[in-house]
Amino acid sequence: MVNVVTSKFKRTVENFVCEHCGVQVTGNGYTNHCPKCLWSKHVDINPGDRANYCHDLMQPIGIEKHGDTTNVVHKCVKCGFTKHNKSTSEDNFETILRLSQNPVPN
Repeated sequence: MVNVVTSKFKRTVENFVCEHCGVQVTGNGYTNHCPKCLWSKHVDINPGDRANYCHDLMQPIGIEKHGDTTNVVHKCVKCGFTKHNKSTSEDNFETILRLSQNPVPN
């Protein structure tokens, strides 16, 4: 199956149960990972489009800082795709702190 690139961003408001830790997450249309464990799911080609065929879990593997922005680096456990997602104020600070100790692979 081939992924087709669609619009650059589609706001999709969805609540979900984290498939890694089981917490109930209330989405706001920009939510792309669990705020408790920071795991994500490989569902998009472009943010919000739900057009990716992989649908496996994405492990948080590190943190990158760009000025005042903190990004969580995720890597798909199935296909190896790597994605950077903005951290939010709801994210578990202890988990972010622990991840910040990991060098982010290039």
